[in-house]
Amino acid sequence: MPGALSRSSAPGAGLLSIGQVLARLTPEFPTLTTSKLRFLEVQGIVTPTRTESGYRKFSSADVDRLRLALQLQRDHYLPLNVIREYLSDLDEGREPTHPAQQPPPTIHPQGRRYRRDELLRTAGASLQLFNEAVSSGILPAAESFGEPSVTLLRAVVSLEGHGIEPRHLRTVRQSAERDVSLIEQALAPLMHRPDPSSRAQAHEVGPELARRLDEVRAIFVRAALARLLP
Repeated sequence: MPGALSRSSAPGAGLLSIGQVLARLTPEFPTLTTSKLRFLEVQGIVTPTRTESGYRKFSSADVDRLRLALQLQRDHYLPLNVIREYLSDLDEGREPTHPAQQPPPTIHPQGRRYRRDELLRTAGASLQLFNEAVSSGILPAAESFGEPSVTLLRAVVSLEGHGIEPRHLRTVRQSAERDVSLIEQALAPLMHRPDPSSRAQAHEVGPELARRLDEVRAIFVRAALARLLP
């Protein structure tokens, strides 16, 4: 199997164009499109060869690899990072556990939960600062808290030492909510499709869009700081 699922294709006869790959796979995966195939390439699922003119050419091993990835998406709702890791293990000659037999991946890992007193102690926060963070909408009014809340409250403690209070962070939270609205709009075409592979793709693309927005914001902040502190 590792050989059959090789990521690279040697140039030669028998290679297929992207249209021919679609013709082979769309009977089994009717929602497959050229853009989806290109997306799978960008995500490292398959690496077709290129002609001198830049056209993609796929081997039969590439088609098998695509078929397996699409099956894992459709039948088991797996995100591409899990599928990519599984295929990489196969490429290396290992015998990984089939990803469908592993605990389902999530973009919302649970991890440890903290009671309020544990949260305050771990983050080094006072009860007053915690209450201000809750009343400002920075932290939820919950009975237990996850690791993100610990990281967030630690940041709030640090910012308070410089005169930035929880109430000042409302605009940051509102900006994050606007980012989510942008991502929601971008993912709408995928989320409105009924097939599981589209939903799996949305789970893959969403966090990537969030990272890109973070990069853009960081660039703007650094540029503004450069003007402030020339």
